Amino acid sequence: MLLLAACSPDPAALAPTPEVGVWTVRAQRLAMHQTLPGRTVAHMVSDVRPQVGGIIQQRLFDEGQDVEAGQLLYRIDPAIYQAAYDNAKGALAQAQAAVLSARPKAQRYANLAKLDAVSQQDLEEAVATLRQNEAAVMVAQATLQTARINLDYTRVSAPIGGRIGASTYTPGALVTAGQTTALATIQQLDPIYVDVTQSSAELLALRKQLDSGALTSLDGKVPVRIQLEDDSLYEHSGTLEFVGTSVDTGTGNVVLRALVPNPDRLLLPGAYVRAILPVAIDDKAILAPQSAVGRNTRGEATVRLIGDDGRLIERTVRTSGAQQDQWVITAGLQAGEQLVVEGGSKVQVGQAVKTYAVAAAAPEHTDSTSPPTAQGN
Repeated sequence: MLLLAACSPDPAALAPTPEVGVWTVRAQRLAMHQTLPGRTVAHMVSDVRPQVGGIIQQRLFDEGQDVEAGQLLYRIDPAIYQAAYDNAKGALAQAQAAVLSARPKAQRYANLAKLDAVSQQDLEEAVATLRQNEAAVMVAQATLQTARINLDYTRVSAPIGGRIGASTYTPGALVTAGQTTALATIQQLDPIYVDVTQSSAELLALRKQLDSGALTSLDGKVPVRIQLEDDSLYEHSGTLEFVGTSVDTGTGNVVLRALVPNPDRLLLPGAYVRAILPVAIDDKAILAPQSAVGRNTRGEATVRLIGDDGRLIERTVRTSGAQQDQWVITAGLQAGEQLVVEGGSKVQVGQAVKTYAVAAAAPEHTDSTSPPTAQGN
């Protein structure tokens, strides 16, 4: 019996070598995205205020509608300003008549002075009178211009085009020049600004990566996608206009401003949105299928690989966001390694395995502008 037992084959040796599907890790060109919170801000804002005082006679617009630049909005009672204009016009005519009377006299005295027919004093007085009358004409012209401006100010027009809000005054109300309360407010909504914030620490880390060559900066205008409050993507893409030049001492954030088309007026000022923008290009990004990344008992991301001896090994990796159905791996994987993507859960770590290649494990368009969908560890 001992001899028979010694000659029996080992069951483990008779078991077939398990097979797993592997994918060769490779470096890829990838646009690095950031998702930043922010608020929408009107492209232009103008408070409509009266330049002269008086009683509002008419309101000539519909609240909440779009108005054009120069469109008449309010009419203030022009009676006293029309009277002032007429008075200034008459004063100008009177001053001009005085000049017509004084100029021939000055010319006549100048000719007589050459013949010693008048005294030099009489000539100087005639010339002085002419100059005074000419100065009076200039003053009267300025007074008339002021009266014309004030009369025009009784017609309150829109300084910019945009959507006008509610009117704070109705016909019959008294308004004054320089009052603090605006008659109405106009906001230009197309295009619209999106102001987002980024911590100065994140901005510093990004700049260090760019300076070291780990990432490549984007050339030209940086496209910006907007994610709405319901997590849907806004159909129009914007562009990054500028990065703030100072850090808010209270929050430690830097403001970035994007300009976004808003033809349908879907975005209203003050709305909370998230801006998704590519900040740099990683020419050596490592991506792994999400199905190939697991978790250990400590919650760390792990992958299974084929070692140099053909046995299964497990390694901890670090992820940073997702690109479609793949994790972006920032540490723990190298190009050229054999990543187990199929059958790895049925094999013990350290066990010898056979491998077969899995095709198309990674999409070929990771250089697109599609944003990351999640954040990893």
